Amino acid sequence: MITVGVLGATGYMGGEVVRILLNHPGVELAWATSRTPGPIENYHPNLYDQGIELIHPDDISACDVVFMALPTSASLAMAPRLLETGCKVIDLGAAFRLDSRPTWERVYGQSHTEWLLAEESVYGLSEFHLDDIKQARLIANPGCFSSAAILGLAPLLKEKLVDTRSLVVNGLSGTAGVGAELSRAAHHPEIGNNLVPYNVVDHRHSYEMEQELSRLTDDDVHIHFTPVYVPITRGILNVCHAFNLKISRQSLLELYHAFYKDHPFIKIYDLPANQNDAWQYRAYPWVSTVSGTNYCYIGMDVDEKRNRIVVFSVLDSLGKGGAQVGIENMNLMFGLERTAGLQKTGCHPA
Repeated sequence: MITVGVLGATGYMGGEVVRILLNHPGVELAWATSRTPGPIENYHPNLYDQGIELIHPDDISACDVVFMALPTSASLAMAPRLLETGCKVIDLGAAFRLDSRPTWERVYGQSHTEWLLAEESVYGLSEFHLDDIKQARLIANPGCFSSAAILGLAPLLKEKLVDTRSLVVNGLSGTAGVGAELSRAAHHPEIGNNLVPYNVVDHRHSYEMEQELSRLTDDDVHIHFTPVYVPITRGILNVCHAFNLKISRQSLLELYHAFYKDHPFIKIYDLPANQNDAWQYRAYPWVSTVSGTNYCYIGMDVDEKRNRIVVFSVLDSLGKGGAQVGIENMNLMFGLERTAGLQKTGCHPA
């Protein structure tokens, strides 16, 4: 059995790691931490009666792998200490995601004190870094918006089908993405019956999108990204617009099926459109279909009159956009089945 520790188990991301690990056949939860020790159900009522007592971070013991669900500065401090003990580390935050130090320091507004580790880390999106993840000791887990955009747009860039400088991504996020700390934007009286655009210029996740998609093409990649909080809890819907060559929806679906044929957590949503319906929606994936799962559903359509391709990429911000993809990476790092502990489908209704 692989022994696993979770640093920062009181937040939504850390709590989701614990929830999935409890039903994972190949691991044992060694410990989970809080700066205020006590029963985990004080923070996560869904984990009531699991017998989990949160411990202080100063009291952790050696284990095989640690998930860090911490603020960025805390991750920078903890990562080298953990790696020195011989354990592997999966950082669920942003400390190691970018490969340009000047860009990272400007975007995150602080000095990066462990840049050698950033250079060593592997970006944890298995569909593009599978072999490197298997050999890694430090994983930089992707951002939720980033994962959805990269997965949605990658086949188009790989096949040079679109103008890489005019990629538009509108990201709709549930409020779990804000985190467990109180925030006005996620406060129910504010977000209920409302939509909240935020950080619409130079959003941090834009740099992850451009970095990873640039690996697929020799052309410059510009992502024009606008995020919006919406009154749901879990989930991301990225609506991606790309322009240039003409291609049919059927050809596009075939391309995506082929591109992701070896990746079990990507589902290409290819229900046919009913041309007799005045209100078309059945052909496109819904956020609720992936709630609580490690799946990303990708749907698409083509506006042939305007040479526009629109791709819908949906995932759970705590699932394939966060904690569960971290567990997928753990499986790969330790030679387990990639899908171990992660095969549940979403609930309906969510």
